[in-house]
Amino acid sequence: MEYEHEIYLECNDKGKVNMKRVCMVVPNRMVKGGIAAVVNGYRGSQLEKDYEITYVESYKDGSKFDKLLKGICGYFHFAYVLMFHKPDVVHIHSSFGPSFYRKMPFIYMASWRKIPIVNHIHGADFDEFYVNAPEEKKNKIKKVYSKCNVLIALSEEWKKRLSQIVPEDRIEIIENYSVLHEDALEERMQRKCNNTVLFLGELGKRKGCYDIPAVIAQVKKSIPAVRFVLAGAGREVDEKAIKKLIDEKGVSDNVEFPGWVRGDTKDKLLREADVFFLPSYNEGMPMSVLDAMGYGLPVVSTNVGGIPKIVHDEENGYCCKAGDTDVMSEAITDLLMDQLKREKMAEDSISIVKAKYSLEAHISCMEDVYEKVMT
Repeated sequence: MEYEHEIYLECNDKGKVNMKRVCMVVPNRMVKGGIAAVVNGYRGSQLEKDYEITYVESYKDGSKFDKLLKGICGYFHFAYVLMFHKPDVVHIHSSFGPSFYRKMPFIYMASWRKIPIVNHIHGADFDEFYVNAPEEKKNKIKKVYSKCNVLIALSEEWKKRLSQIVPEDRIEIIENYSVLHEDALEERMQRKCNNTVLFLGELGKRKGCYDIPAVIAQVKKSIPAVRFVLAGAGREVDEKAIKKLIDEKGVSDNVEFPGWVRGDTKDKLLREADVFFLPSYNEGMPMSVLDAMGYGLPVVSTNVGGIPKIVHDEENGYCCKAGDTDVMSEAITDLLMDQLKREKMAEDSISIVKAKYSLEAHISCMEDVYEKVMT
């Protein structure tokens, strides 16, 4: 609660009294995952100079009790903000599954007070959430989303999917962003290849982690000293199963599990890596890939969700079919063994971020949406 108090004081800064007010519903800044990574980039950015932002935290990692308490506190905090702070826009960051149900009360409360709602959708598995859902659930999803003035989709593909729920003219595409670290690329070009492949994210089936042991075994045949760093966390059952597969493949000496990383530790891993690897089966537009590109890393990933929009096949990496471990292994081996190709793709990653995926461009698009719903 002390963090919420800090935010409340921040938003009552006398210098901001005449600014338009935005209430943003977000996860706690220490939550593992892409939504928190996106939102954390807003803090201290131009967005906070252009609008008076109040952050209402609705979720945190921890026990069921911790999550429940955070949710209840979030609803009360939100009600307080609506009554006394009177925002001009409510911007909700949401996903599918449990996140959808957690955000329903926020949507209904803002709707009752006739405040424009922007629902920023970060979900990944749309088929499970909507396409294959029973009619009763589909109707509930349509009813809830109909109360939102605008849905933000992460890519053109996601706009098409969400248009099954709301009309296309109420969906805006705002892609995720990256922060440039060109010095990391310069450092990498001045050292020898570490033969290091980095994965960042949730350790589980959706991110393709059950395929990684087979990929490591294949790459090791050509590069015995290859090092895979699997930085992340997942359900205990998934972590155990993945580690068991790694043991069975006989590649335990080639793998490191540093756990979930952030800050300086994450920065160090991104600088030490030579290739970034994300073998996902479902994605929106993963922040981990954009982060890696901002550090000048070539990327080996899959052609799902918004990934092909940022990983251009044979330009700044390789987009493989999800589950095709042979092709992914060949791509990683090729990059680690071909310095010129690796450096060219690394430079292209930086160029793509510069051209289209800066934080400044992302915020400009968001501000356009705010102005649209306020008019």
